[in-house]
Order: sequence, then C-alpha cells, then structure tokens
Amino acid sequence: MSRRLVILTEIIAPYRIPVFNDLARRAELDLHVMFLAETDEALRQWRVYKNEICFSHRILPSWRWRAGKGSFLINWGVWSALNKIKPQVIICGGYNYAASWQALLWARRHRAEFVLWSESNGQDARRGRPWIESLKAYFLRHCDRFVVPGKASFEYLRSLGSPEASISTAPNAVDNTFFATQAEAAKARANEFRKKLKLPARFILFVGRLVPEKGVIDLLEAYAKLESGVRSEVGLVFAGDGVSREKLAQRAKRINPGVVCFPGFAQREDLAALYALAETLVLPTHSDAWGLVVNEAMACGLPIIVSSVAGCASDLIEDGWNGYVVPPRDSEKLSTAINSLVRQPDLRQKMSARSLERIRNYSAQACANGLAAVAMSAATRAR
Repeated sequence: MSRRLVILTEIIAPYRIPVFNDLARRAELDLHVMFLAETDEALRQWRVYKNEICFSHRILPSWRWRAGKGSFLINWGVWSALNKIKPQVIICGGYNYAASWQALLWARRHRAEFVLWSESNGQDARRGRPWIESLKAYFLRHCDRFVVPGKASFEYLRSLGSPEASISTAPNAVDNTFFATQAEAAKARANEFRKKLKLPARFILFVGRLVPEKGVIDLLEAYAKLESGVRSEVGLVFAGDGVSREKLAQRAKRINPGVVCFPGFAQREDLAALYALAETLVLPTHSDAWGLVVNEAMACGLPIIVSSVAGCASDLIEDGWNGYVVPPRDSEKLSTAINSLVRQPDLRQKMSARSLERIRNYSAQACANGLAAVAMSAATRAR
C-alpha cells in the first residue's frame, strides 16, 4: 500500500513542479501538496505554470501582512485539509509560518511522522533574534526527521543539536533539461536574443532581486575596478528588479568606459537565453539559503562566481575548478575573479564543461529521490 504523504510548502515555485511531478509518479507514494499561497508577487514575479502541475494539490486560503522587511502569512483550513487526507508523513517546508506549527501539532496528535524540509544555514542573515531562535529550537526538538538541500544546511542543523542520522539530503534542483535545451536554442539565435534583450556582445551576468543584501552594489564596484580595456569589451547585466535598481543605474552612469544593462525581470524562457549568452554568472550575495540561479546557470554551461555565504557554494562550486568562491562584501576579490574569467577563454570553456558535469547530480529526479527516501523511511518508522 502506498504511503500518504503531504508536502506543505509556501508557493507554487516553478522549480518545484518537476520535483513534485516526479514524486507523484511513484507507486509507493500517495502525494498531496498543500500550498500556503499561489505566489508572492511582492517578492517574486515568477509566472505560475499551473498547466504543468501533474500532482494532487490545493492552495489554502490565506492572508498576508507585511511590516517592513517582515512578512506574515496566515492560513485557514490547514487542520481540516489534513483531517481529510490523513497523511502518514508530513514534509513541511520551514518553521516560520503559522501553518507549519498547525501541521506539527496535527502530526503529534495523530502520530504521523513530521519531517522538516529546511534550507537555513549558519550564514543566514535572518538569524540572531533570541525569541526567534528559541521558537526554532522548540520546533526542531519536536520534529522526527529532517531533509536538507546540501552541506551548509546539514551542518547548521547538526550544530543546533539535530542527530546526524536524522538528517537526509534532497539536493536543490531546477529542470536541467529545460534550461539546457533553451540555452542551446538561444545560442543558435544569438543575434536575435541580443537584440530582443538589448545585450552587449560580451557580458557578465547577475540574476535576482536588485536589493543590497544580494551584493549588487559590490558587483557594480567590482566591475568599475576592472581595467578600462576589459570594461570596453565586457558589459555587466543585472537581470531582475528591486529597490536598488535606481541607485545602481545612477552609479553605472559614472563608469566609463563600460556598459551596464538592466533588462528587468526575466521569466525562465528569457533567463535561459541570458545564461546562454553570458560569460559567467556572479552571485555576490550577503546571505542566501541556497541560490537556485546558480543551478540554472550551470545547467546552461556557465562558470560561476559566488560568495562563500551562499548556501549552494560548498555543494556546487569548487574554487578554481568550475568558478570562484569569494568572501562577501569584498569588491576587490570579486573584481579579481571576474577579471580572471573574462580574460581567459580557455579557462572559461573548461569551467563551463565542469559546471555541466557537476549539475547532472542536482536534477529534479535527484531531489525527488531524496524526498521519497525520507518519506518512506519515516512512514516505515511510523507503522
């Protein structure tokens, strides 16, 4: 008999759909996904690809309230939805929602196994408030098992006292095949895409929210530190939107020679073209639970420059092998890494091949395998 599994997660993220579709095809699992909201338009402008969903799901009624940088999401109907499904295992994506606490209480009362799916790591800038850390510790103590995307989150949970044997890994993933296929198509129509997106002939790329915590100011400073001859040949493209866009645009005007472009937020189809035509992706973040843009870029064959605090850094990037890992907030070392890549086409080609080699192990199927394994292990223990 298949195991009834509920995955409780925040929004319909496009990179999770292939993972859940894979899980739903497995005879040993009876999968139901509960979304706390359809999307979060204030933070993410992702298109919601409902037509691609091939798994049982429901979007819970919700109300979202924002205060400064904080966001509070309140749901109703959690308890009744769980009563209807009667899951043997709940995999819960996070502990910072009221619905997460409701699901934990339901699991305790109904003797269902409760698995926390956590991406937090020791460099997370959201950490540090004593009352939050106290609530987090309480939540963790009442979980049966844990599943994490990689090394940084594994070490973080272990540092908080979670037994190593209770922590499993489901590597964070995107649809590698989609991005690789779209990238090849874009390369075949390079001139068309450059014209459409108004891109320089050569450029380095940032993808994400244009906010200070993503290190975008550091990146612009690093670009300005490049020799004028390099800047005259290689542009900088910021794909995304956010509160720092105007500040970046004003500062970019003072960089001469040099070309700095702001094509705006790009949906995944145009993203693949940006990756395909770029020379490297740079993610100089000050704090990032993972950084899935790195997965996307690697699936398109890009070398990566990433700050050491990004959750994906220790899993996806080997310094000097398929990119560079640099300290956060260090525009000098960031500029040196960029300079090394743009000046050495042979090195870029080698790093590109290595990125493709590494990302094969971070597929949607690999993520689904990890989630299925923890669900089956938890269900067996719950019998």
